Amino acid sequence: MKTGYTKHQVYVCLVKCYLTVFHDIKPGASSYYTIVILIHIILQEIQMYSCEKTGSHCETDGACMASIYFIDGQEQHVRTCITRDNLVPPGQPFYCRGAEGLLNIHCCYTDYCNSIDLQVPSGYGPDGTWGLVELIAVIAGPLFLLCLLLLVAVFLYHYHRRAYSHRQRLEVEDPSCDHLYPAKDRTLQELIYDLSTSGSGSGLPLFVQRTVARTIVLQEIIGKGRFGEVWRGRWRGGDVAVKIFSSREERSWFREAEIYQTIMLRHENILGFIAADNKDNGTWTQLWLVGLAHLHMEILGTQGKPGIAHRDLKSKNILVKKNCTCAIADLGLAVRHDSATDTIDIAPNQRVGTKRYMAPEVLDETINTTHFDSFKCADIYALGLVYWEITRRCNSGGIHEEYQLPYYDLVPSDPSIEEMRKLVCDQKLRPNIPNWWQSYEALRVMGKIMRECWYANGAARLTALRIKKTLSQLSIQEDIKV
Repeated sequence: MKTGYTKHQVYVCLVKCYLTVFHDIKPGASSYYTIVILIHIILQEIQMYSCEKTGSHCETDGACMASIYFIDGQEQHVRTCITRDNLVPPGQPFYCRGAEGLLNIHCCYTDYCNSIDLQVPSGYGPDGTWGLVELIAVIAGPLFLLCLLLLVAVFLYHYHRRAYSHRQRLEVEDPSCDHLYPAKDRTLQELIYDLSTSGSGSGLPLFVQRTVARTIVLQEIIGKGRFGEVWRGRWRGGDVAVKIFSSREERSWFREAEIYQTIMLRHENILGFIAADNKDNGTWTQLWLVGLAHLHMEILGTQGKPGIAHRDLKSKNILVKKNCTCAIADLGLAVRHDSATDTIDIAPNQRVGTKRYMAPEVLDETINTTHFDSFKCADIYALGLVYWEITRRCNSGGIHEEYQLPYYDLVPSDPSIEEMRKLVCDQKLRPNIPNWWQSYEALRVMGKIMRECWYANGAARLTALRIKKTLSQLSIQEDIKV
């Protein structure tokens, strides 16, 4: 029989390629079964070699072969002749190998010896067959995954190579950049010392902030809020507080970082700021603010501290240190006042903060946003509510009450703006001050301060300085450290 057909040559070439690559595959391997099935599909396509399609007989100098298998749910019989050249590898040619449960095959070397009926492969029939699509998937799937892994490896290699080259180029072109990266042996306290002695008041260089943020090890979560989570972290032996914003809260993160970086705030009662950075955790981008709760250093810079109103003052935003002093945190909604130009830096939306702590003028939108004192008065109202939360827990004569949020008995756990407006503005209700407080001087004074912080008219409320002086006098009288 002549074999000069182009299609035949292509198929034979494919088979030989597979045999060359997979010549050492042992029966039982998954790839072995795949190749055997593929070879017999190719044989099915070689019509000029099929005895059933060329007058029911053919001649060969090699072997006769009969096989049975399933393709696309159809039982397929192949009776054909195999030339001596295609009986490879010698002794165990692939054309004569079966696959248990998938393919039955019989090779013989006498006239018409393949005119037999083979048994259907056990466990492999129309209900459990692999169609052509499945076979292609089995073959192409691993190849696709291999190519994908190679592409990823090449991408990562080039990415890291470019990053390394860029860093090397920076160090060669500008040796002065070395100071932008904190030395490996520097401690957290040494880094903070630089903050206080730099003279600029604008904080660490951005490269240093980024390096610090990306080498912090998060230890445990210590709180969750509206804008994100607060974690305790470690950096070179020191504890730091890390506030993590989700990417959808980028405005709040940017605002708080801007407040800190425009002018550094150094005070024992304000959370100390170290660094801000964005960090990819593999799934989404996190926005980090890094601070120290124990930071207390003198302002040595030439710039003065601007006037700042918090606008979201509440007990949850006040951190208590180990020595029982407090530090105000979360400046994401703060406004700044520039006394030189008498201008206010404020976000467009004036209705912000936690609804439960909003002052009457904020709830009914009558606050004068062009006057900085209006924002300070709103903070004083919220401060009075914080005092109420603390004072309720004071143990006097064995009497103290359980902790509750302001207005806990008048509104639900998550009140709306309208509910708070009706309660505070229309009904003019305030948290209850128990009568028994009058029996104790400290509690009586605190109750008086609260009432004067809650006036409906913001201008009539106590100032922060007045409150500080009153509490200082109270601490002397009661021998309390304030």
